[in-house]
Amino acid sequence: MQLSEQEQVRREKLSQLRELGINPYPPELYPVDHTSETIKQKFEEGKKVVIAGRLMRKKVQGKASFAELQDSVGRIQVYFNRDEMCPGEDKSLYNDVFKKLIDLGDFVGIEGTLFTTKVGEMTVLVNNFNLLSKTLRPLPLPKTDAEGNVYDEFNDPELRYRQRYVDLVVNPKVKETFIKRTKLFNAMRSFFTDAGYYEVETPILQPIPGGAAARPFITHHNSLDVKMYMRIACELYLKKLIVGGFDGVFEFAKTFRNEGMDRTHNPEFTMMEIYVAYKDYNWMMDFTEKLLEHCAVAVNGSSKTVFGDNEIDFKAPYARVTMADSIKHFTGFDISGKSEDEIRAAAEGMGIEVDDTMGKGKLIDEIFGEKCEANYIQPTFITDYPKEMSPLTKEHRSNPELTERFELIICGKELANAYSELNDPIDQRERFEDQVKLAGRGDDEATEFIDQDFLRALEYGMPPTSGMGIGMDRFIMFLTNNASIQEVLFFPQMKPEVKQVAMTDEEKIVFNILKDNSPIDLIELKTQAGLSNKKWDKSIKGLTKNGLAKVSKTDDGLFVEVV
Repeated sequence: MQLSEQEQVRREKLSQLRELGINPYPPELYPVDHTSETIKQKFEEGKKVVIAGRLMRKKVQGKASFAELQDSVGRIQVYFNRDEMCPGEDKSLYNDVFKKLIDLGDFVGIEGTLFTTKVGEMTVLVNNFNLLSKTLRPLPLPKTDAEGNVYDEFNDPELRYRQRYVDLVVNPKVKETFIKRTKLFNAMRSFFTDAGYYEVETPILQPIPGGAAARPFITHHNSLDVKMYMRIACELYLKKLIVGGFDGVFEFAKTFRNEGMDRTHNPEFTMMEIYVAYKDYNWMMDFTEKLLEHCAVAVNGSSKTVFGDNEIDFKAPYARVTMADSIKHFTGFDISGKSEDEIRAAAEGMGIEVDDTMGKGKLIDEIFGEKCEANYIQPTFITDYPKEMSPLTKEHRSNPELTERFELIICGKELANAYSELNDPIDQRERFEDQVKLAGRGDDEATEFIDQDFLRALEYGMPPTSGMGIGMDRFIMFLTNNASIQEVLFFPQMKPEVKQVAMTDEEKIVFNILKDNSPIDLIELKTQAGLSNKKWDKSIKGLTKNGLAKVSKTDDGLFVEVV
């Protein structure tokens, strides 16, 4: 492992601390009784406190030093005075340990007395301190010059997402996002439990990926010797519980879809699904808008929030627009009663890319997505979806071509999806069979599976039920004004980290040629590098040893390629 100069110095300090008999990672409980926040809220001159956290600023001034301690809720100034800390002849705790061996980022515990400085800042006078954890890597702390310009900020997105532990330490606003995320879950959970509904858990490993149309992650159960799927939704399991006699169940479900990644999609995400017996989608719209208003106020103290250039108001009620009316309004085309061929021709006339794998529902979905969705900024319920788009939804009570379904659209993005749930087992089986036919045509959003156990459950009888799902990651994006889903996930999925290996100048010459010509004949690579035999041998051995290149033997000779 190659260490930077600062990392080497910190390891040397670690050894010196141990030589002084100081354990840099002590096992004992440290009796913290205050935080930076409680000190400021209930400040009393002369009060004794015990605090702990990271040392984030250190200004040594001879016999006295000011520093700043950061704990889980904020920062507080601390004052180290040599004679206060070391009243006897031995001044080594200040002179040797604090001044020379303690670095920024180290965790320290402080016993001290509260006082106010001449400029009025609440401060802890250090009576004694203990090293609680020695850091071996320096934190990327930003610096501000006299003109207010900030340097060395830790703001590279890839580094921030890979090293979220550092991001949380040096970028306080990031931590606030995740505190709000917890508040959102707590607010939603309390809203449901106060209504009398039960939080439950359903399987993540499933024999059939049901409840949605998405490409699943596939694994293998060794003991049972069967293929298993990571869940793409928990819908069918939750509805089985309604069959079993629960009137209301909900789950915050880790869900997995083996599909694309972008600023609004991560292959692992959190979905909340709730199902309530004896309700329909009209009731669920009322319930949803009250829920979202409650959550917005709980998280931000207001029903209003800013997202990008828009101010969103989650205060109920929300506008309600049928899908047919929306398409007619923005395109002039009325989808009602139209055949698949007529809708395909209309889509093509609008400049929408379509193909033969798309059925009627997919074509309508494409028109709405391309021409209508982006126009809805304030929370709006889009209702009454075509039957072909909604295989788990009850047929509309007044129009057999439609279903009783809504999606909630905000800033052109879907946040919630809900149905009057289909509970006719014969109709459900026919819908599943239609989906299998669409999948056979190549529709990658149609399910190719028929869940026979779910159909059996419906045959035992499910009461009228309404269900709704909310993408929790997207909801907290709206509430914290984050346009990227990676900003609201502690550890978003990333490509494997490229190993950083220091190369000699000669290795760089070889590697740069190899990078543009991989694989390449070994002799040709040597010729292009133009190195002496000794430098060539050393370079190629170095690259292969560090896993940056490999040499393979083929019938045509030896070839080198980038690993």
